[in-house]
Amino acid sequence: MAAATDELIRRMYEAPPDGFVAARSAAVAEAKKSGDTAAVKQLTALRKPTVAAWLVNLLALRKPELIDQLVELAEALRTAQRTLRGDELRELSTQRRQIVSALVGEARKLAVAQDKGLAGKLPLGEVEATLSAAMSEPEIAEQVRSGRLIRAATYAGFGEVPRPRLRLVHDADALEDAEQAEEEVEEGDDEPAPAARDRALAERRRREFQEKRREFKKELTAAQAAEKRADDQLDKAETAERDAGHAVEDIDNELAELERRRTEAQAEVGRRKLARRTAEREAAAARRRVGDAEAALEDLDGAAPD
Repeated sequence: MAAATDELIRRMYEAPPDGFVAARSAAVAEAKKSGDTAAVKQLTALRKPTVAAWLVNLLALRKPELIDQLVELAEALRTAQRTLRGDELRELSTQRRQIVSALVGEARKLAVAQDKGLAGKLPLGEVEATLSAAMSEPEIAEQVRSGRLIRAATYAGFGEVPRPRLRLVHDADALEDAEQAEEEVEEGDDEPAPAARDRALAERRRREFQEKRREFKKELTAAQAAEKRADDQLDKAETAERDAGHAVEDIDNELAELERRRTEAQAEVGRRKLARRTAEREAAAARRRVGDAEAALEDLDGAAPD
């Protein structure tokens, strides 16, 4: 049954999100009918995806090999950033832009193939932001790969390491680091001054990148906690709504039963009333016969011989 449930969930996340709630309700009802409590719990926990998340899910479910390429390229980019291979980093960054653009176009094709009315109404910018975030954050990449994304993702901390041979320095601290590196070279370091300057700048930028990454990770943790609280509240609200709906159904059923019994009782009253009227006519006829017999008897007695 687990495999069948997984396939059902896959179809739900492949379908346009406007029919998700109805499909989930039908699936939960069927699972309850079959007594599959595990499936009921699994299906009830599902959340409706946004349109942008649905587009990314289409890619993950219909074109998983393209998502794999995206993740592999992301790993290559992270390696290049760590090792400060500038030429390789620039080439990979170009590939990154190309593959993200291609994936956004593919998502649009898949969506329009399902519903031509969606053309021109798709949040492709959110799709692009989500794919870029997946390249920067392995956790987001895994969510994308699952094909069960429920909302678009963003990652503002993604960036390339500084390119070698930077000529302009706008950061005062970075400039100070670079000047200090030059002084070290003048004091006897064999490393060429431009290379030392570039190394100091790169180190400064790396520290800034790590600091920003820690800040955004903290924000992500807080956002995830808020999301969980919101999801818990939504679960409670949905459960209360379902319970209220079931109560209304029960009352409707009781009303229908009472109406049926009322109709039967009214029919029985009609039958009883007809029987009473028949009995009244028969009683009146009997009384007339009694009166006639009494009168005949009196006449007879009056005419009896002395």
